[in-house]
Amino acid sequence: MAVPFRKVSKTRKRMRRSHNALEAVGTTVCKECGAVIKPHRVCKKCGSYKGNKVIATESAE
Repeated sequence: MAVPFRKVSKTRKRMRRSHNALEAVGTTVCKECGAVIKPHRVCKKCGSYKGNKVIATESAE
């Protein structure tokens, strides 16, 4: 059965919800062009992955 609304203090309610905060997305810097990208993904600007050219992009040509 639920606890009445006024019986739970604000502090206790907020402590219970403390794990609900949003976390920042992890990012890294591309070694080739210096753009900010998500880790373990191909760079959208230069098309490189781990220092190797993987896809051809318009900006790189």
